[in-house]
Amino acid sequence: MPPDSFRRLLPLLLLAALSARAAEPVRLIFDTDIGNDIDDALALAMIHALQSRGEARLLAVTITKDNPYAGPYVDLVNTFYERPDIPIGVVKKGKTPRDSAMIRIPATRRNPDGSFVYPHRLTDGRTAPDAVSVLRRVLAAQPDGSVVIVQTGFSTNLARLLAEPAGRDLAARKVRLLVAMAGHFPSGPPEFNVKTDIPSAQKVFADWPSPIVFSGYEIGTALLFPAAAIERDFSWVPNHPIADAYRHYKPMPYDRPTWDLTAALYAIRPDDNYFGLSEPGRVTVDESGRTHFTSDPAGTRRYLVLDPAVKSRVVEALVLLASQPR
Repeated sequence: MPPDSFRRLLPLLLLAALSARAAEPVRLIFDTDIGNDIDDALALAMIHALQSRGEARLLAVTITKDNPYAGPYVDLVNTFYERPDIPIGVVKKGKTPRDSAMIRIPATRRNPDGSFVYPHRLTDGRTAPDAVSVLRRVLAAQPDGSVVIVQTGFSTNLARLLAEPAGRDLAARKVRLLVAMAGHFPSGPPEFNVKTDIPSAQKVFADWPSPIVFSGYEIGTALLFPAAAIERDFSWVPNHPIADAYRHYKPMPYDRPTWDLTAALYAIRPDDNYFGLSEPGRVTVDESGRTHFTSDPAGTRRYLVLDPAVKSRVVEALVLLASQPR
C-alpha cells in the first residue's frame, strides 16, 4: 500500500481497533458476601443478563460469607443461567457464618423424585476451593489490564490476595478497575461491608493498586427494587432462584435497596450515564468503620453520585436486567 494511502487509512484503522476494544465484554470477577442480603443475588442475576447481551464475561465468583450454602447457591444460580462451569471460590475462616434462609432454602429444595429443584453440583461450600487461590488462578490467565472486580461484600478476599507473595503485583498487572459497594459518602455512619472486616477494608482501600470506584450506602438506598417486580417479572419460569431467595430473605412484600446492583451496573456500563463520579481522592477507614473521603487530584479513588432526575431510569434498568429471561 502506498505511504499516503496508509496515512489516510490509519485513523480509520485506529478507530476500528478502539471500537472493537470497546465492544469486548467486560472481564468480570464478582466478589460477594451472598446470603447476607438479597441484593447480591439480584446483582448476580444482572451480571448473567449482561453476559447474555454480550456486555460482560463472568470469570469467577468469590465469596466472603463463610456459610456452607453460599457456594451452592452461587452454583445453582450459575447453572440456572446455563453457565455451570464458572469457577467459585469460598473464603476460609471468614466472616458472617450465620444461617441464611435466602440461600439455604433454594440450595436444598427438592422435587418429589428427590432431585434438586435448582440443579447444582456444589452441595457444600466448605469443599469449594479457597477464594484467594481462585483469584490468583483466574487473574493469571487474563490479559494484563483487562479485569474488573466487583466487590459487594467484605474486603477479606482482596486483602488476603494483597498479603500473598506477588499478590499485589498480580492485581496491579491484571486488574484495571475495582468497583466496591462499600462506605458512605461524602460522610455517614459505618457501612456494613466495611465495619464487618475493618482491617481488610483499611488495607484494600489504602493499598489496592488499581483505581477504585465506590458505590456508597447512599446510592443503593435511594434506588429501591420493587417487590411487585419479583411477582411480575420473574414469573417466566415456575421456579426462579432469585425470586425464591427474595421471598425467603424477608416476609413479602418489601422493596429493597439496590446497593450491589448499582456497583455491578457501573462496572459493566460505566459510560451509560446512570451515575456521575466524584472528584478523585483518597478513602480511609477509621477504627469504627467510618469511611472518609479526601479530595486529591492525584488520588485514584472516586465514588458514585446519583442525579435524582435519573433515578427512575436506573431502577428500570436494574429491574429489566435482573429479571431478564436467560
